[in-house]
Amino acid sequence: MKVESAREPSSPALEGALDASGKRFAIIVSRFNAFITERLLQSACDGLLRSGANKKDIAIVRVPGSFEVPSAARTLAETKKYDAIICLGCLLRGDTAHYDVIVNEVTRGIGQSAQETGVPHAFGVLTCDTLEQAIDRAGLKMGNKGFEAALAAVEMASLKSEIRGQGSGASGKQVPRSARNHKAKKKPSPRKRK
Repeated sequence: MKVESAREPSSPALEGALDASGKRFAIIVSRFNAFITERLLQSACDGLLRSGANKKDIAIVRVPGSFEVPSAARTLAETKKYDAIICLGCLLRGDTAHYDVIVNEVTRGIGQSAQETGVPHAFGVLTCDTLEQAIDRAGLKMGNKGFEAALAAVEMASLKSEIRGQGSGASGKQVPRSARNHKAKKKPSPRKRK
């Protein structure tokens, strides 16, 4: 894998670091197409450990198929125990429209869970036309998408921490939106009757 450095932006940018130390992760993995998903899982764990995660801070949850991944992701994210959720599965196109329906629902469900819970979710669900493509994406020719999903989860968990650390004031307490807007109209105080 070749990593190219990005050009320096004209203004400073926040970025997440590839440092998983002190963070907790949940990995949801589909049992369907286990020949592929187990490779994704092993590489995701490897990516987390290489990034500094502690083995005890990685929870692995197995679900029957990729369709069940979003539900499990949502349930885990709502516990607020995890800094990021990694979603792993493998969907192979068949001769019916079933594939398209499942791909759309899995993708929508994972994205919706991330948006509504505020916990970063990494998408490591393969959507392939053939078994050969899935094998290639699970470690043979095209890297391993489980490893890539783990690195994305680490970076997003770190970025979320960075963003939270950028709050106004040194106390780190969240300032209500109305207090941040200096142009906010102040409501007149109620007058007492005499």
